[in-house]
Amino acid sequence: MDDELRERVEAAGEEAALFNALKHGSDPDVGAIMGPLMGENPDFRPHGDEIPGVLGRIVDEVGSMDESARRERLAEIAPELVAELDAEAETDEHVLPDLPNAEPGEVVMRAAPNPNGPWHMGHARMPAVIGTYKQRYDGEFICRFDDTDPETKRPDLDAYDAILDDIAYLGFEPDRVIRASDRVETYYEHARDLIDAGGAYTCSCPGEEFSALKADSEPCPHRGKDAETVHEEFDDMVDGEYDAGEMTLRVRTDIDHKNPALRDWVAFRMIDTPHPRAVAADYRCWPMLDFQSGIDDHLTGVTHIIRGIDLQDSAKRQRFVYDYFDWEYPETLHWGHVQIDEYDVKLSTSTIKALIDAGDLTGWDDPRAPTLASVRRRGIQGQAIVDAMTGLGMSTSDVDLAMSAVYANNRALIDDEANRYFLVRDREESPAVERDVIGGPEAGHPPLHPDHEDRGDRTVPAGRVVIEEADLPPNGDRVWLKGFGCVRHVRDAFEYVGDDLSVVKDGDVDVVHWVPAEESVRTRMRTLDGDVIGYAEPAIADVDVDSVVQFERVGFVRIDAFGPGSIANESDDEGASTDEPGAADDELVVYYAHP
Repeated sequence: MDDELRERVEAAGEEAALFNALKHGSDPDVGAIMGPLMGENPDFRPHGDEIPGVLGRIVDEVGSMDESARRERLAEIAPELVAELDAEAETDEHVLPDLPNAEPGEVVMRAAPNPNGPWHMGHARMPAVIGTYKQRYDGEFICRFDDTDPETKRPDLDAYDAILDDIAYLGFEPDRVIRASDRVETYYEHARDLIDAGGAYTCSCPGEEFSALKADSEPCPHRGKDAETVHEEFDDMVDGEYDAGEMTLRVRTDIDHKNPALRDWVAFRMIDTPHPRAVAADYRCWPMLDFQSGIDDHLTGVTHIIRGIDLQDSAKRQRFVYDYFDWEYPETLHWGHVQIDEYDVKLSTSTIKALIDAGDLTGWDDPRAPTLASVRRRGIQGQAIVDAMTGLGMSTSDVDLAMSAVYANNRALIDDEANRYFLVRDREESPAVERDVIGGPEAGHPPLHPDHEDRGDRTVPAGRVVIEEADLPPNGDRVWLKGFGCVRHVRDAFEYVGDDLSVVKDGDVDVVHWVPAEESVRTRMRTLDGDVIGYAEPAIADVDVDSVVQFERVGFVRIDAFGPGSIANESDDEGASTDEPGAADDELVVYYAHP
């Protein structure tokens, strides 16, 4: 890194560290500012291994300042960032708009997932928003599984519980859980009522033939059937007397409607594929989603519906049924699709399932999968996702969610609890290297958490140490082994120089992490780019599985497993491990969350 670039990194790093400290009311951390800094300055990325050392000194300086001094310094070098902080402080606490015609204690909303697989990240938006509105209005949250399509969106029996687990992970508990496949007789009952009201008729037109009639605003020849005949033929549908495609029940709408999609739409069809749930396996006459959902919304007292902007026709179709029954339609809000960066995998249950079946992903919790199971295993808190999703508001335009927003939320939630440890990565571009330490104490004693002295220190033996090659200074130069002291690199060894921290504050010496060569713990870190092998300090062996910790200068990780495992080497991407599949007997497995 040349002097000009170093000056730019120092300037940008100081702004980021001050802003981060003032925004979160805590001391800054290298990991917290690395991600945004690299994102805003692409030309910094080739020097990613050097930059943490530069930032370490800056973070220490900002950490030694009180809040007023931080604010005064930020106002001096970046007054626009102070203005941004002040603007955020004045923002209304509710990013989500108020619901129209909503009365506290009377709001009822529903999430209506199709249980054809576990949830991807995009699915989290609905429960996040509905759960937030429930809390705001002291309302009711219904989870209704719309599982009346046993063929094209065939339910996955494991998905029902998996989705409820995901809702709990996000921090909510539905007041009612409904499975539409339990309610088929209810839909039949309302279909018969609709026939009596003159709102439905049975149709045996082939699909292409009806489409042509509909396009020309021509009525189906079956439209004029008397109610008795329609009842008889619908009963035959219910009894399974017809094959798939042979007979449907249509809602009688306006055959001249300007939108062809609303003309005499299908309410029930025949499906030969049995439903996977035993209680519904014998049914062959199934309601279409618009009919089933519309009936359920009314019967369960739903007051407000949120659905995608692409589903506006659903509300219009359902209103025909509501008009026949003289029901009041719920308030309806529409939003655009949410797009999420960082992932190469499409946000689609069928796409993810196909990749798993093909062996391209190891499962729904593969770190590369854009699923809630994946981010949960990586140690990301559900509240971090909820905050990010509600922060998108209710725009009818498609919106983009940057995972960096989720990471920032999560960092604020876990930083105070996550103890610090060292991990030295052994990568092709920067392999781990060993050096004897001559002189100095027998061990380093870095704190478990820089903000919590009461938690104590770790003990890291220092006879022979391992560092990443990128942190190795040229012969004759010094480096600061964090928690140990300053050493000089001479004759392929480290000579202890002392523990005067002024050399770091003056910017003369980079601060690096390290582990003992003999007592370190082999570690497999699972990331979006594949597995990374490294070595962690011995104290990590005392950390409980499922804990979230921070590997200093690397990022936050969740402890997944100790000892033998069945983790496959699933990526040949650059930087991924090339070791044999499986965890070694003494291997620690962690999932990388974020910087």
